[in-house]
Amino acid sequence: MKKQDFIKAVATAAGLSQDAAGKALNAMVDIVTAELKAGSEVNITGFGAFKVSKRAARNWVNPRTGAKISIPAMKTPVFRAGKTLKENVR
Repeated sequence: MKKQDFIKAVATAAGLSQDAAGKALNAMVDIVTAELKAGSEVNITGFGAFKVSKRAARNWVNPRTGAKISIPAMKTPVFRAGKTLKENVR
């Protein structure tokens, strides 16, 4: 399902216009992004949690050339599915 298909489905299910559903989705994405940038965790009960994970610096070897590359430490977003979502998918 692509973003536009998702917006149509939300609009139909909630009885909203596609424009309103699109604005709501974009606002949600913006808020989650801002919270993750600030280092906070976003929990949506029954759905899951978005958080920031810290990855340590590591060394890597290119298998083709054998060249060693140092990969710096970084932060990465992580989604952990909630219990209700897991049960409904099973």
